Amino acid sequence: MQAMKNRWLIALSAISIHLSIGGAYAYSVYTTPVSEQMGWTPTQVTIAFTIMMALAGSSAALFGKFVERNGPRKSAILAGVLFGLGQACSGIAIAIDSLPFFLLSYGVASGLGLGIGYISPVSTLVKWFPDRRGLATGLAVLGFGTGALITAPVAANLMTAIGISNTFYVLGAAYFVFIILGASYIAPPPEGWMPASMKQNMASGNKVYKKDLQQLTSKEAVKTKRFWLLWTMMLINTTAGIMMISVASPMAQEVVGLSAVSAATMVGLMGVFNGGGRLGWATASDYIGRPNVFMIFFLIQTVAFFMLPITTNIILFQLLILLVVSCYGGGFSNLPAFIGDLFGTKQLGAIHGYLLTTWSLGGVFGPMIVSQIRARTDSYTAVFYVFLALILLALVVSILMKLDIKKTEKDLKQQQLEEEAVNY
Repeated sequence: MQAMKNRWLIALSAISIHLSIGGAYAYSVYTTPVSEQMGWTPTQVTIAFTIMMALAGSSAALFGKFVERNGPRKSAILAGVLFGLGQACSGIAIAIDSLPFFLLSYGVASGLGLGIGYISPVSTLVKWFPDRRGLATGLAVLGFGTGALITAPVAANLMTAIGISNTFYVLGAAYFVFIILGASYIAPPPEGWMPASMKQNMASGNKVYKKDLQQLTSKEAVKTKRFWLLWTMMLINTTAGIMMISVASPMAQEVVGLSAVSAATMVGLMGVFNGGGRLGWATASDYIGRPNVFMIFFLIQTVAFFMLPITTNIILFQLLILLVVSCYGGGFSNLPAFIGDLFGTKQLGAIHGYLLTTWSLGGVFGPMIVSQIRARTDSYTAVFYVFLALILLALVVSILMKLDIKKTEKDLKQQQLEEEAVNY
């Protein structure tokens, strides 16, 4: 039965899950209304989002093996319950005027659901698209990035029409329904499944598909050098992207004199480049390879962070920011496919969870670095040079990754030849 499932509907199911949990990124639309109605300070209200983001990456790591053991359907259902309940209970917290309950519901419950929901469909998608891994995971992660673009205006209009508490009730129920709908269809393919076109291409020799480097468990993967090389690359890429997202508007206004209205337009474009980068870079990786895409990320950002402090042209300054944000989004969409290339699909969900700890850490380091440097120097100039150094480090790491892959391929080939010689 599983083989008869349509893999594009599997992708649509994953998008349904990611669109729902991606609504978490629309949190800024709640900050002012909740603060004004409840009398809570904006800082207190923002703590809920901070908790959720911190838990998103850490829960992905903690529940990675749970996802592998129980499969995408049960995992997504659990995510739907936690995320939907967390959102709905936020409405109750508003109704009873309880900040601790708000932090517990929106922060903790939604954060746990977000992390589990993020990784639940990914390893399944990789297995259904062995020929187009980048495209498949790019579609799902694009859904995650798009969720906020849909939720923000809907939530804003609902709060005006029916109030804050009812908005959380309605959206919580909607998230739950869409996640459950996605979970109801999603399932892994039979072991070793390949699409007919891929089989034909392999049989005719029209196209050569690169095999996974190795099939490793999560415990074996974390003992390899390439796991930590990839972890370092993701941490730096994520930290740079979140830093840029967190201060893009005031930075552009201060450095090149962008108006507040133009800065708001740029922030909207950042969402487009974030989402477009997720799909575009992931699709490109199917043709030029994941290691090359990451090297391109760091080459682009090297130029960007070198140019930003000396650029006075408003359009060029914005373009450089948008390129950095596209690389940030592209890092997340390429990650699952890259994991499959390096470690196979045996425990991809668990390995993905471990690597998403960079999401939580980047969310802390990025804003912290920029705020500290800006406060101490009263300028963003030093920020650009600090991140230029970090990106150059990441570029070196990406080169080391390519060398390590080649060395591993050579060692494995030598090992295979030795085994064949012994057997012969």
